[in-house]
Amino acid sequence: MTSSADATDAPSHPSHSSPSDLRDVRAELESLTTEAFRPELSEIDQLPTLDIAKLMNGEDATVPGAVAAQLPGIAAAIDAIAERMGRGGRLVYAGAGTAGRLGVLDASECPPTFNTDPSEVVGLVAGGPAAMTTSIEGAEDSAELAVEDLSALDLTADDVVVGVSASGRTPYAIGAVEHARALGALTVGLSCNADSALAAAADHGIEVVVGPELLTGSTRLKAGTAQKLVLNMLSTITMIRLGKTYGNLMVDVRASNEKLRARSRRIVSLATGASDEEIEAALAATDGEVKNAILTILGNVDGPTAARLLEESNGHLRAALAAAPRL
Repeated sequence: MTSSADATDAPSHPSHSSPSDLRDVRAELESLTTEAFRPELSEIDQLPTLDIAKLMNGEDATVPGAVAAQLPGIAAAIDAIAERMGRGGRLVYAGAGTAGRLGVLDASECPPTFNTDPSEVVGLVAGGPAAMTTSIEGAEDSAELAVEDLSALDLTADDVVVGVSASGRTPYAIGAVEHARALGALTVGLSCNADSALAAAADHGIEVVVGPELLTGSTRLKAGTAQKLVLNMLSTITMIRLGKTYGNLMVDVRASNEKLRARSRRIVSLATGASDEEIEAALAATDGEVKNAILTILGNVDGPTAARLLEESNGHLRAALAAAPRL
């Protein structure tokens, strides 16, 4: 029996599903690589724990290679996402089960890491917030539910919708992509099976084929890891393209707790080589904004000038530095 944690793409069957419907879904699942049965692992439960751990670790080690095979397509999607977000669009992830939860996780990390507004990167999981911890029966089977969720966001042609589904057949993810594309929004379909319906529905199809799972059909394993790696790339590299970093420093970090306040000071130090006294003065002059503080030090400008230069440079610190007056 599939646990709620494993129910990334395993279809939930409402009581009204007919036997023929179930047979059709079963046949469809049996054709998917992610659902394939591996007879060589049929006695895995008889192995010593260390041997099982070694097997699992070996399986996980194959995931980066599968992602690497899709890097050109991932890069093309990122450039398209950055273009939309650069003109004010939003990045919206939509998925069911583990796939949806991974999207919510990635979205939730963007405000503290890149100082984005919570509305700029949004994660939708079939069934709503309650589905983050509980399996919501039937939610993933509803394309209409995806349309409702996206309609609540007032989606526009400037936005981006990324449908995430290990199987590539989940109606919620496909419905989200089809609805978004009909509105002119950019669409990306991320799945772990070749020739998936999700990829076919999207402007950019990314199919990271990781092969059958250690536990048959448990796509929270390799497929989930692959999705997490790709989502990391989509958000992180998009933010790099949008000027949210300076080199590999998170200069738009939001210092919302003690650890992040300490990190902010370290980032300013790494970027400028300034003394602690200079760093404190720069942060005080810029209301704690790391990027602005760096600009006041490296560009030898005051706080208001730093803010103006960054606004004129659309937040790109290198461009603002180039525009800073030379004294």
